[in-house]
Amino acid sequence: MTATADAEAAANELMPLAEYLGSVLRRLRVLPPLDLDLTQAHGNVLAADVIAPHPFPAFDQAAIDGYAARWEDLAGAGRIGSHPSSLPKFDNNARTVRLNVVGDLGAASWRPVRLTPGTCFSVAAGAPLPIGADVVVPVHWTDQGMAAVEILHAPKRGSGVRRAGEEIAVGQVLARAGTYVSPPMVATFAASGIGHVLVRPSPRVVVVATGDELVDVGRPSQPGQVVDANSHALTAAAVEAGALAYRIGICDDDPEGLRGLLEDQTLRADLIITTGGTGTGPGDMLRRVLSRPGTGRGSVEFTDVALCPGTALGFGTVGGEEVPVVCLPGEPGAALIGFEVLAWPVIQLLAGAEPVFRTSVKAHLLETVSSPGGLREFRPAHVAERRGGGYTVQPLAGGPYTLSGLSEANGLLVLGERVTTAAAGSTVDVLLLDRRR
Repeated sequence: MTATADAEAAANELMPLAEYLGSVLRRLRVLPPLDLDLTQAHGNVLAADVIAPHPFPAFDQAAIDGYAARWEDLAGAGRIGSHPSSLPKFDNNARTVRLNVVGDLGAASWRPVRLTPGTCFSVAAGAPLPIGADVVVPVHWTDQGMAAVEILHAPKRGSGVRRAGEEIAVGQVLARAGTYVSPPMVATFAASGIGHVLVRPSPRVVVVATGDELVDVGRPSQPGQVVDANSHALTAAAVEAGALAYRIGICDDDPEGLRGLLEDQTLRADLIITTGGTGTGPGDMLRRVLSRPGTGRGSVEFTDVALCPGTALGFGTVGGEEVPVVCLPGEPGAALIGFEVLAWPVIQLLAGAEPVFRTSVKAHLLETVSSPGGLREFRPAHVAERRGGGYTVQPLAGGPYTLSGLSEANGLLVLGERVTTAAAGSTVDVLLLDRRR
């Protein structure tokens, strides 16, 4: 057999990525809901549909500054051949209607008042509409009189008026369960009288880097040393995924120390993410320690997945509370790809978000790329929208340079297990990373 055939035969022994993800996600449960006030709820996922208990606006009101009147009283106002936009000020040649101004109404006015024929009220935007009023005349269509006003043009019936419940009706579904609470959503809830909503809490994620070779960031590594980039990057990635993330830092290859650290973190974590030690080499202590079940401590199963980069992934539980743990490779690029593939959907599921995966689109490939057979490759890429619709995708550095490619990427080019070459001009799948830039 050729080297390529040997590689493909070995890849065929790996678990397909879709099968692995399904087995992991089926073991998880959404976090229990919390009742939070609107400010705290922002950024969380709704645990139940939100129904409007009150209308918005809550009462008939003026939408603009002007004069609230009865439309029947304005029928004669106007000037033949003129549009109101061409009447910036009072014109003695226009046909006018004169109404008595019987009062002023501001946004804080609360006493109900009624219009009688031939009268109007001066109103501010947001003021309660007088009973009987069905139009508000803009100030610049009048002579701006105080005791009496001359009106040059009659707006359409209902112009300048907002009726109760016009925007939000009682019983209207304002947002569905599974959606994130956004700032406009907070305003909508508040406007319709909702002060608290039922949400899923943001998952608390603890990130730990393992390995005797690791040193803290801030100094160049010497032979036998590796700067810990992963715990910083994965903590940032967890925040981007919507979690409350905590970086623990570096844990040496001490079995008891690792066990103790992880069990301590279960007191404040909904998910633990480790990086490093997932392989089968002599220095991969984490896999050997966590794959051994302990009494009441849970266990982690490590699986060789048909994934490029980084085939070795771990998932299971630790501690008496059986907190989920995701174990990612130690190579930085593989760790970040592993996060996108495994940890991202885990966080979304715990948070109750729908869907749990990144958005996927079809894109026009701009450059021919090769891919290892038998593995599903996730390659950094730059995605752009086409003028006529759709997307184009430009591959970036992958393989041993995945980390540098990811720093420029806003998407991941996905090449399936049977793809060894994707030609320029072909249509490919792309995950949108939706970076904030």
